[in-house]
Amino acid sequence: MMREAPSLSLPRFTGEGTLTISNVDEVSRPTPSPAKRGRVGVGALAGATLLLMTPVLAVTPAEKLSDPAMEARARAITSELRCLVCQNQSVDDSDASLAKDLRTLVRDKLKEGLTDAQVKDYVHERYGDFVLLRPPVKMETILLWTAPLLALLAGAAAVWTAARRRRAPAGPAVLTEEERVRLKALGVERDLDR
Repeated sequence: MMREAPSLSLPRFTGEGTLTISNVDEVSRPTPSPAKRGRVGVGALAGATLLLMTPVLAVTPAEKLSDPAMEARARAITSELRCLVCQNQSVDDSDASLAKDLRTLVRDKLKEGLTDAQVKDYVHERYGDFVLLRPPVKMETILLWTAPLLALLAGAAAVWTAARRRRAPAGPAVLTEEERVRLKALGVERDLDR
């Protein structure tokens, strides 16, 4: 037989100069302070951010090779190939159907006994320089490789020029003889001789 706990009445100050008796069961718990609520919010935000930062790989278990060494080779190759649909992701990271086809192609070529270099060459011949995340340095791609350096140099030159212009104070302007004559005619003769 279970007995119910008796409720307890305690005096409580209402803030208006009166003292009232209230039932403890009716008293609500204080709300957490904004600082404690903020910590909970920041913790939840940090946890969500960490979950979103985990790498999401598009390789499905059905695509994986049974030999771990060969699977590691396939992953190394596909991580160096650009997804032709996504363009800023490797084939290994992309969910696009073309990327899945390329991953399958790489694994099939490895199963046939081709070396890593032969597989890369095969894909490169079939799709061109664009499929490589690090294209070869040659005349057709020289602008691609030098553009970041050229942009950095142009930015540095612009900053240097702006700083130089700011530092050089404008000296007193030298007046031409015609300007001197006009000023003397206006009666500003005494300042011209300085």
